[in-house]
Amino acid sequence: MHVANILNNIVENHQIFAYVVIFLGLIFEGEIVVILAGILAHLGTLNFGITLLFILLGGLTKTLLFYRLGEFIHKKWNHTKLMKYIEERVFNFMPHFDKKPFWSIFISKFIMGVNYLVIIFSGYKKIDYKTYLKAEFFSTIIWAPLLLTLGYFFSYTALNISKEISRFFLIIIILIIGFVLFDKLLAFVYKMFEKFNDK
Repeated sequence: MHVANILNNIVENHQIFAYVVIFLGLIFEGEIVVILAGILAHLGTLNFGITLLFILLGGLTKTLLFYRLGEFIHKKWNHTKLMKYIEERVFNFMPHFDKKPFWSIFISKFIMGVNYLVIIFSGYKKIDYKTYLKAEFFSTIIWAPLLLTLGYFFSYTALNISKEISRFFLIIIILIIGFVLFDKLLAFVYKMFEKFNDK
């Protein structure tokens, strides 16, 4: 059976649930959720425009919630081991965070696993809210369509190789692993670049 038919049968009667999962997924994960949403949009299971809207709404919600979480942590648990860990991680990737918060927040969106720490830390450090929102807004309007399109491309590529569901999913998994490894490589290169510039 064709991949699109199988996924259409699964998602067709649960589209609203799928959009809610995308919205919540954006708050708690991010990259993989957007790529999977792009795959489903390419297969015709989800509407591309509505999917992008839910991704942007989820991203905005995450932006607001995690900044407030950072503020809350500052009030309740200032100078704890958790915050020392987050601060160490943020300054490890973003050594110029204090001097250039806009660019640190902006760039963190494109490094898997770092953005959450940076936006919590932004609230904790009480970074100017307008600067914070601008950085998150501009990075999200680039990041969301980019990853959604990447998922679209992954689906297109996998379908061109095989329409058999097990092979299709295997190809998707390989492409996602490749993306994660590439992202880690870019993060490492950026980290080295920042350390080199710091000297």
